[in-house]
Amino acid sequence: MTPRLSIENLSVTYASARGRLTAVRDLNLQVADGEFVAVLGPSGCGKSTLLNIASGLLKPSSGKVQIQGQPVAGPRRDVGIVFQQPTLLPWKTVLQNVLVPVEAMGLRVEDHMDRARALIRLVRLEGFEGHYPNELSGGMQQRVGIARGFMHDPQLLLMDEPFAALDAMTREHMSDELQDMWRQSGKSVLFITHSIPEAVYLADRVVVLSERPGTVVDVIDVPLPRPRTIATLGSAEFNAICNRLRLFFRTPAPGKGEPE
Repeated sequence: MTPRLSIENLSVTYASARGRLTAVRDLNLQVADGEFVAVLGPSGCGKSTLLNIASGLLKPSSGKVQIQGQPVAGPRRDVGIVFQQPTLLPWKTVLQNVLVPVEAMGLRVEDHMDRARALIRLVRLEGFEGHYPNELSGGMQQRVGIARGFMHDPQLLLMDEPFAALDAMTREHMSDELQDMWRQSGKSVLFITHSIPEAVYLADRVVVLSERPGTVVDVIDVPLPRPRTIATLGSAEFNAICNRLRLFFRTPAPGKGEPE
């Protein structure tokens, strides 16, 4: 079966003030239909670069990137993106922000109003449709961003550390909400994170990247039963997988942080 996302021998090199900088080298990765894959690695290892490549926002220096067997030549309608910051338009309401992808595609907003309201209910923001971003908490704003990412019904959702700026309690709550949305939608998800527990809690597989230039050093299966709950966090199996992943980051380079 053709994978939803396939990346083969990917390398990305930038021009910088210090010369050529290789962010990613010979990276291989696949995401199957309906699969949730987390990418874990130290700061600066090319995780966000990988997401920008998969979204078509950045072109690779070499290698092959395909979605459903077709080369990625630019942004696509079947791909949704959720950024670390929700980047909501401050002059638009919650409902209007969720509808932004529809407007960007030149589609009739009226035809998609029911779906937008359904997504707002799904992220538990019913009653806040008319509120503006400055009237929402950080967690509520991120929920709007997630609803917006699902708005145009993408088959692949790319998420770049979407919960990194949230407090621990909100982060756990948002992980549960994302898990529920993913299970209901059947979408493929590529999820970038610094957090080992978050990766293990959400993913079917965790892809571990090396320090820059980023390349895959291992892929860890997460065979924990779903749905995952607070009981999962305390299970021996969950902690064993987390500890296995921590071994990859026990000796961080000078100035580099260790994932949580």
